[in-house]
Amino acid sequence: MDSQTGLSSLYVYDSSGQVFLFVFSENFYEVRAVSAQTPKFKNTAEFLKYLQDNDIQFLDMNITDLRGKWHHTSEHVSAIDEYKLERGVFFDGASLAGWRPFNDSDMILKADLSRVMLDPFAAQKTLKVFCDVLDAKTGKIYNRDPRAVAKAAEKHLRSSDIADMAYFGPELEFFIFDDVKINVEMNHVGFKVDTEEGSYNAGRNYPTGNMGHRPALGGGYFPEAPVDSLSDIRGEMLTVLNGMGVAVEKHHHEVAAGQCELGIVHSTLTESADNVQLYKHAVHNVAHSYGKTATFMPKPLCGDSGSGLHVHQSLWKGGKPLFAGNAYADLSETALYYIGGIIRHARALNAFTNPTTNSYKRLIPGFEAPVFLTYSARNRLAACRIPTSASPKGRRVEIRFPDPAANPYLAFAALTMAGLDGIENKIHPGEATDKNIHDLTRDEFGRIPTLCRSLRGAIRALREDHAFLLKGGVFSEDLIEAYLALKEEENEAYESMVHPIEYKMYYSV
Repeated sequence: MDSQTGLSSLYVYDSSGQVFLFVFSENFYEVRAVSAQTPKFKNTAEFLKYLQDNDIQFLDMNITDLRGKWHHTSEHVSAIDEYKLERGVFFDGASLAGWRPFNDSDMILKADLSRVMLDPFAAQKTLKVFCDVLDAKTGKIYNRDPRAVAKAAEKHLRSSDIADMAYFGPELEFFIFDDVKINVEMNHVGFKVDTEEGSYNAGRNYPTGNMGHRPALGGGYFPEAPVDSLSDIRGEMLTVLNGMGVAVEKHHHEVAAGQCELGIVHSTLTESADNVQLYKHAVHNVAHSYGKTATFMPKPLCGDSGSGLHVHQSLWKGGKPLFAGNAYADLSETALYYIGGIIRHARALNAFTNPTTNSYKRLIPGFEAPVFLTYSARNRLAACRIPTSASPKGRRVEIRFPDPAANPYLAFAALTMAGLDGIENKIHPGEATDKNIHDLTRDEFGRIPTLCRSLRGAIRALREDHAFLLKGGVFSEDLIEAYLALKEEENEAYESMVHPIEYKMYYSV
């Protein structure tokens, strides 16, 4: 039960596979059907009829800021008509970090009726919709809207004559905790998180007793219950996600205590970025309904595995896979050039794919961290892995260094632009590294380039290397400068904060 609203929810399947959501409290209950197929509309009139026929109470309009955080505003259906859908809804762009100044902040949300879904977490029947962001003065797409950047990358891909479709398969990891405490004050800085699965709770007294079943440090990959205590909550997350129109595959426990992953099906660039936002929405809110808390921080705990966002990618043209061939690992030369472009620009990409100061606590040697700028069909320490596939249609590259703090629209667009630059300029990635990196000689090891080691380094790299992002007007200098200003602000806050480890190391000097 949600302690703030007093509502509980339960998802069940009937014999036909239809998903139903039961919302209830002490005084009432409601049953709603949740379709895994999101509705499609030919025009606004058809959309308005759907709202009426399905007793929708609110239209929830969603946008993503530069940092990648979802925002929303809810319009009552009585205020929605064909004129408002065509014109859009005005809002204050100055309230979103990095967008507009206060003296020029009028902007417009325009519903993209191609992507709507019922919100299973709303007490009233609510239809969520992804929105385009327009400049109120010009009526044109706002150049700092991340979703617009993703759409522009797809348009640029089609105009390049290299490919007409880019497919992305994101794999997000996250942590579920039972409790989190955060203190950031001038005389008290620290955090404390807790999960009953943590090995540090082996000797703890619980009111119902300590059952003793928990994964060992680094031993949380694929355990069976009761060591895996989070299977039911992950299953509900996947059910909810599927009910919101995201095609799903699986769920499983990850390496660290409390660490999980849901598997979703690949899709086009923009739709996959949309799916990441829905994934986070489902994970955060299902965890909340269980009285738990979920985080997509890349490295919430020192000394244990961090969370990645592994991104599978492939290009297609005329319905044919462009990454299948007879080169290394049955890849095509086009695929190798795509890898070469990403490796060439990887340190600049870090600013988008690893956008937080915490990201670089994950990108350190050890814990299967993919810090080495090389590629391999076997080596998971390589920045790029080539997954095994029995079919040419499955030939793809897996970029392993991104993390789930990334803005998916900007990260996926930037990866595409780097890969296209590699193809256009025939940037070969060199020889693959199939040997265990830990077994390399000092000389061999030193010849492999690495990713940035800090957000400051990523900021510097993006400033020096972003011309490839500007092609086709996909990214703009204005967006990059606004984005870097936000990252510099975060980095300054981090670097100027006194850290508890400094007290431990230096207080008695």
